Amino acid sequence: MSFRIQPAAPARPNRCQLFGPGSRPAIFEKMAASAADVINLDLEDAVAPTDKETARANIIQAISDVDWGTKTLSVRINGLDTPYWYRDVVDLLEQAGERLDQIMIPKVGCAGDIYAVDALVTAIEAAKGRTKKIDFEVIIESAAGIAHVEEIAAASPRLVAMSLGAADFAASMGMQTTGIGGTQEDYYMIREAQKYWSDPWHWAHTAIVAACRTHGILPVDGPFGDFSDDEGFRAQARRSATLGMVGKWAIHPKQIALANEVFTPSEAAVTEAREILAAMEEAKAKGEGATVYKGRLVDIASIKQAEVIVRQSEMIANA
Repeated sequence: MSFRIQPAAPARPNRCQLFGPGSRPAIFEKMAASAADVINLDLEDAVAPTDKETARANIIQAISDVDWGTKTLSVRINGLDTPYWYRDVVDLLEQAGERLDQIMIPKVGCAGDIYAVDALVTAIEAAKGRTKKIDFEVIIESAAGIAHVEEIAAASPRLVAMSLGAADFAASMGMQTTGIGGTQEDYYMIREAQKYWSDPWHWAHTAIVAACRTHGILPVDGPFGDFSDDEGFRAQARRSATLGMVGKWAIHPKQIALANEVFTPSEAAVTEAREILAAMEEAKAKGEGATVYKGRLVDIASIKQAEVIVRQSEMIANA
């Protein structure tokens, strides 16, 4: 272990982030009543340029008027390369109530992008006397973003979560695909005349998880575009969970249950984790640093792995 201890990520459920456009206020109550842990009201890609101002006003009103329960409430602002983002930030913080938890910053390419939003947010909070500090979540959606992912993760103490935006990321990288996440038909190898498909997003997910875990941020898997493909969603979500991500976006209500299913530790996994911890306690009582559990070696590192599962289960149960 390094002398510099890896900070813990925020202890909050983040299994599913449900997105909905600010131009459709009729769905806000349904989003609030859903089983998603995080609500992302969108001012960016899901809102046409002519609807930006109306969508912003809808969201500002809904932040105070809708009962969001205990959910994390976030608003995705427009990108810093647009003429909309500064007004998104100013109006949200000057006009919306204290119920807003965080701002999602899209298409972040460098730490300077975070600095710009942080400076504006900090000034408005001071000027308006806001008592609740706004958190940030960011989306990595470009070659620059993934190249600078660690400096982005370290850019601000406001930063609590980071996702991969697969569609814009693919375009920025020049990837020959129109798919949003999941298996890509032409990304395969051949062995003994059989095709084998691997995961083209794996390396980017791994880079994001490493940067997030280094700096105490929640790594979250982004969208899966084909909401008619439940098994494809599950497959990508399970890969992401195995890599260390804590949740996934839902761009359709039917994806909420799938995300919650995958990112909630199963009863069997929690039982096994508790049994490993108990076995290691017995080993320690005997002065031993390792033991055998179900035919395999477990040691001090196994305790850390098991504790991750138990803590996650307890956090979700107590939320």
